[in-house]
Amino acid sequence: MKTELKAKFIQHLLGKKKDNEGFTLIELLVVIIIIGILSAIALPSFLSQANKGKQAESKQYTGSMNRAQQAYYLENAAFADSITKMGIGIKDSTENYSYGIALTNTNSQANNFGLSKKPALKSYAGTTYLQTIADASGASTLAILCESTASGVIATNPGDGGLGSCPSNFTVLSSK
Repeated sequence: MKTELKAKFIQHLLGKKKDNEGFTLIELLVVIIIIGILSAIALPSFLSQANKGKQAESKQYTGSMNRAQQAYYLENAAFADSITKMGIGIKDSTENYSYGIALTNTNSQANNFGLSKKPALKSYAGTTYLQTIADASGASTLAILCESTASGVIATNPGDGGLGSCPSNFTVLSSK
């Protein structure tokens, strides 16, 4: 072989060896640090979204209980004292919440609630109540949906807010 061809062949082999090299330790550390920073930013946001999804269950169930109370009152002239009487298929308890109803002594208000079982979740309360019409033609039912101001297990009575208002430590989400 010619010397010039041998030299080019050796350069070719040396160039191939360089192509087969991997990443340096510094390059790998930089990539790991970038991934760590991105996950530190994304993880709290992800956990917050997961809690919002769990809270949506209780918000939906409590709102459904309000509407079912209105329908039950229309048919029976009284509010239901249990979830099963309303026939809406809601369990008394799930993994994250316990549900129930508390009636007032005068049967003019039904307090529906979804109380959190976990410290990261908010509780929900719904109140369905009678409102008399000014011209004495009868009464209509109105409902209000409330969310607790703080996360965690709520120990207060969900019906302590009075007629047509949220319990203490709850804020109004909607009223109809």
